[in-house]
Amino acid sequence: MKFSEMTHDSWAELQLYLDTCLIPFTGLTGNQSPAEVTEALERLRDFLDTIEVPFKGRIMTYPAFHFAFQEMSMALNTICEQLKQSGFKFVVIMTSDGCLELDKIPCADLVFSRSQLTEQMDEMKIASFVGEKVREMWKS
Repeated sequence: MKFSEMTHDSWAELQLYLDTCLIPFTGLTGNQSPAEVTEALERLRDFLDTIEVPFKGRIMTYPAFHFAFQEMSMALNTICEQLKQSGFKFVVIMTSDGCLELDKIPCADLVFSRSQLTEQMDEMKIASFVGEKVREMWKS
C-alpha cells in the first residue's frame, strides 16, 4: 500500500496491520541522463514489486529517496528510527542500484540491494529470497 492511499481515518483503522514501512532508495548521483534516470526508476519499481505485491496489506511504501549523498546511510538510519517511533514495528530499505553502508543503518530491519543480490544469486531467485527474509523478520 502506498502512503498516498491512506487517509487519517483509514490509518487509524489499519495501523495494526500495516506494521512494516518500506523505504525505496534510487541512488541517483546527478550524473545520469534522463533516459538513465527512467531506467533506474524502472529497475527500482520492479525490485519493489518483490515485496509490495506478495505482502500487500501489511507493508506501507513511503516516498523514495532518489539522490544519494555522502551521509545517505546515516540519514536513512535516522529516518528508520523516526518511523519506528511513529508506530511502525519494522522498516525495510530497498535499492536497485544504490550503495549503502549497512553498518551505518542499524535501525533498519532489512536492507536489500538488488545489485548486490545479483552478484550472489541468480536473478530468478531474488524474489523468493526477499520474501523469505521478510517472513523471517516478521517471525522474530
